[in-house]
Amino acid sequence: MVILAADARLGCRDGVAESGPLRPEFGKITPTLCCALYEMRPLRLTLALLWALLWPCLMAAATAPAEPLRELPDRVLRTLEAYDIPSSVFSAYVHRVGEDKPLLSVNQDQARNPASTIKLLTTFLALEELGPTYRWKTEAYLGGELRDARLEGDLHIKGYGDPYLVTERLWLFQRVLRQRGLKHIGGDLVIDNTHFALEPEDPGAFDGQNLRTYNVVPDALLVNFQAINFVFRPDRLTNTVDIVADPMPVNLDIRNHIKLANGRCGGYQNGINVAVTDPSKADQVTFTGRYGRDCPEYRLSRAVMPAPDYAYGVFRGLWEEGGGTIDGRLRTEAVPEDLEPFARADSPPLSEVIRAVNKWSNNVMTRHILLTLGAEAFGPPATVAKGREAASMFLGRRGLDFPELRLDNGSGLSRDTRIAARSMGRLLLAAQDSLYQAEFVSSMALAGLDGTMRRRFRNDDLTGRMHIKTGRLNGVFAMAGYLVSERDQEYVFVAILNHPDAHRGPGEEAQSALLRWVYRQ
Repeated sequence: MVILAADARLGCRDGVAESGPLRPEFGKITPTLCCALYEMRPLRLTLALLWALLWPCLMAAATAPAEPLRELPDRVLRTLEAYDIPSSVFSAYVHRVGEDKPLLSVNQDQARNPASTIKLLTTFLALEELGPTYRWKTEAYLGGELRDARLEGDLHIKGYGDPYLVTERLWLFQRVLRQRGLKHIGGDLVIDNTHFALEPEDPGAFDGQNLRTYNVVPDALLVNFQAINFVFRPDRLTNTVDIVADPMPVNLDIRNHIKLANGRCGGYQNGINVAVTDPSKADQVTFTGRYGRDCPEYRLSRAVMPAPDYAYGVFRGLWEEGGGTIDGRLRTEAVPEDLEPFARADSPPLSEVIRAVNKWSNNVMTRHILLTLGAEAFGPPATVAKGREAASMFLGRRGLDFPELRLDNGSGLSRDTRIAARSMGRLLLAAQDSLYQAEFVSSMALAGLDGTMRRRFRNDDLTGRMHIKTGRLNGVFAMAGYLVSERDQEYVFVAILNHPDAHRGPGEEAQSALLRWVYRQ
């Protein structure tokens, strides 16, 4: 009260209000009224009344919108300086939810490579346009008559781009076929993946690692992300290394030339080398190297087969394990138009699919989502061009015009993807007003608890207070999401660092400093 009264007097001179600390635009109580209240001290107004009358003056001034900070916090700057990284390559955008202006905006309009944080754009648009209950289908067709559990002809399987057709769900699909009376297939297993019309793509084009699962390319009948989990177990009695594959495609030959050697574990992949003998056949993988005798069990996930060969090998293996038979072989062609679906399997709903995408940063699943957006908007077959056009159209409908945006394949596994930090921030703010805000936010990793953030900020003040999508490539480190401060205020944040050393530690350290600064606001 003493402060308020003093402030009021500063705006008065000879009973005339001046444009001082209490300016007319600050509230309904004008400087003249404030001065009058001060001069009425002899009337000994109660403190409660004076507080009630002057409170709007103080609150209006305190809540006047401030200009955003245009320089990174000191701790962030010191981190960058320690690694000799200029602040000009760091973009940051922080905006308190519900405010008109951002809190921090540095290099906010510079188009940068966001790595996997671009998945937030792809998944948000999918939720908005397809809906959280959207499901992909996989269909089976009979190419002949079914008599006494035997199909006299081919079994056709058509994929529509289900990004989550894992082994367990393929087994359930086969169970439906058996329940409908099918046990023996007299012809071929025919795979139809024509729902996607994609240009031939080298899985190793991005970084030369063509067997890595993060480089798997889309296919309309994608089973288990094309991944095989190879388990290596040293057998000290026989002086060998056993290899177990899960799943094990029946059409894959594993050549084991690993030597068990004295010594401890160590080296790249525990000393194991992987090679596909003949990529054109995709039916053989060879393992060589020296495996330490004292090593425990070791696991390695690789994609060593093209999508149709892999799907056929896994389908046939599961089918035969269940007592079924297939007399023929693999063919890939479109389902004849005169056939009607015999059975159908539906994917989990989109709301569950994007949790796998954003929490674990699955690239091929994201690419399937972008392709599906294109097919739903412009009709099949799905193409990357249709997906990009659909994304641009859907953003425009929401007033989210990002002229600098280059979406490429939608997953962030690209050197060509570009977006500005402010654009990503606007997207996150728009998501706060979405009907599906809860599904979108919960798809991101929780700091210190799960997904790609399970090991970061563990047992920390920030544990569980951030939903984050991370992004990392050589020369790129990025983070975007939502943070609840220590005062329980919610902020949108985006941080993107593009620099040759970004992925080696400086990016994570600088962005962690930024997040701690936001938390203390």
